[in-house]
Amino acid sequence: MAGVVIGLALLAFWLYSLFDVITTPEDEVRNVPKSVWVLTVALVPLLGGIIWLMRGRPRDARETWSVPSAQPAPKGPDDDPEFLRELDRRLRDDDH
Repeated sequence: MAGVVIGLALLAFWLYSLFDVITTPEDEVRNVPKSVWVLTVALVPLLGGIIWLMRGRPRDARETWSVPSAQPAPKGPDDDPEFLRELDRRLRDDDH
């Protein structure tokens, strides 16, 4: 029974690896051409699949930090001329 389970696991791994090679876009395959990877995985099932996952499969895209848009940086209240005019107006009104 254990042999059947191991055999099915190996078959599943081989099919997964082969399908993964076939569906990977040509320009994302690493190290050797895609056709070589297909032959390697198809002819050397276990070892070919392991090597494909380690050396041929595209690396996952890493999450990149988004660049903030070209919006002006927020200003402090003392840098805003409109705020300073309003403050000056309020102070003058309070004095009278």
